[in-house]
Amino acid sequence: MHQPGPAASRNWRSRLPDGVRPYAESAPLAAAFLGISSGFAFAMIGATLTTRLAQYGIRKSAVTAFALTFLAYNFKWLWAPFVDTIRIPILGRFGQRRSWLWLVGLLVMAAVTFLGATDPATSLPVVAAAAVLVGIAGATYDIVIDAYRIELLEPRQLGVGSGMSQYGWRIGAASAGAVALVIAARSGWALAYASCALFALPAMLVGVVMGEPTRRRPPPPPTGILGAVTAYFSPLAEFLRRQGALVVLTFVLIHKIGDTLANLTLRLLFEDLGFSNDEIAFYDVGVGFIALLTGVFVGGVMYATMGMKRAVLVSLVLMAVSNFSFAALAAYGHSNLGMAAAIGFENFASGIGGVAVVAYLSALCNLRFTATQYALLSALASIAGRFLTGTTAGGLIEAMGYVNFYLLTTLIACPGVFLFWFMIRSGLAEISIGSAGQQD
Repeated sequence: MHQPGPAASRNWRSRLPDGVRPYAESAPLAAAFLGISSGFAFAMIGATLTTRLAQYGIRKSAVTAFALTFLAYNFKWLWAPFVDTIRIPILGRFGQRRSWLWLVGLLVMAAVTFLGATDPATSLPVVAAAAVLVGIAGATYDIVIDAYRIELLEPRQLGVGSGMSQYGWRIGAASAGAVALVIAARSGWALAYASCALFALPAMLVGVVMGEPTRRRPPPPPTGILGAVTAYFSPLAEFLRRQGALVVLTFVLIHKIGDTLANLTLRLLFEDLGFSNDEIAFYDVGVGFIALLTGVFVGGVMYATMGMKRAVLVSLVLMAVSNFSFAALAAYGHSNLGMAAAIGFENFASGIGGVAVVAYLSALCNLRFTATQYALLSALASIAGRFLTGTTAGGLIEAMGYVNFYLLTTLIACPGVFLFWFMIRSGLAEISIGSAGQQD
């Protein structure tokens, strides 16, 4: 059977509208599949586990305390240097990135299946331990996936590729969450989690199809103990030597606090407003999918026409305002139209932010330290919000109610907006760019 060659593939893409064509290139498409596998593991210990625990009658403060299982994502930069330098026996001959992708993908599948087999009603500590295992495996999977994506994309593709990755992340998180809810309602949580473990496969298949990324610039192997210690701290030292590095790191740390606080508590809101599993699944996947697709496309157009700096600033404003929509839903009460509007706007804003903010964080990386630097940046981007969610969000909701809580998250998002505006005015938004954002 005749297979279409590269010329036919290029001809197929050339017939697409100009605004759509960049999304059909192989590297951005691969980024979407990478994002699917990245997002699903997060959902298994996020919204899905929150819903599961709430249905077992676990107190809100205990449910939100499970957000501390995300700490592995916050501290993944600690072992990211090993992902950059340690060669896996046997599998290593297929390449540093691909071998880690395949090995960790299998570990994620095993951890998710184990979490589903635990019983919150009889052994909550075991559930917590299983969730931590999923967090560690999922965070390590993120290290490899993010490094693979950044090194696979050309600088001109960072905006679209980062948006497609965010698009894939949302598809993976929402789809896995919806599949888990639907299967759990009919066949129990154990089968639901075991089925969702298959969402680890798309990233593993990308490694098979796309091969080892060509932009990878491996650091020289360390020699001796002193060399190993120096190599371990080199990614951070290189970043800190850049002009305005501390300002950039402060922005990365605070810009997502309000968004994280809001998103990790949404399932509690939906449960208390009386939405069924099927309703949550429909609006998260149906309305959310369409809104996110629209947001990713609009974000790509904004990135191309407005440039990185303005696109990031606009996306930050939109993500802050999206928290206000959940305050409105909480004030109104159970409403399918209200839920559709809130979920739709939040996904639209996140789609734009996925193009702009993720592209900026990716561009900050030095190609010699891709895994470690992006692990550090992505961990900083959500560590404050996750810590506050795990320690105070449940108590704040009980003390001040959902409406005031989501209004508070809107206000908390404002400092990040103003700091990036300052970075634009001072030139730091451009000076901080690393080799990943520069043409070879």
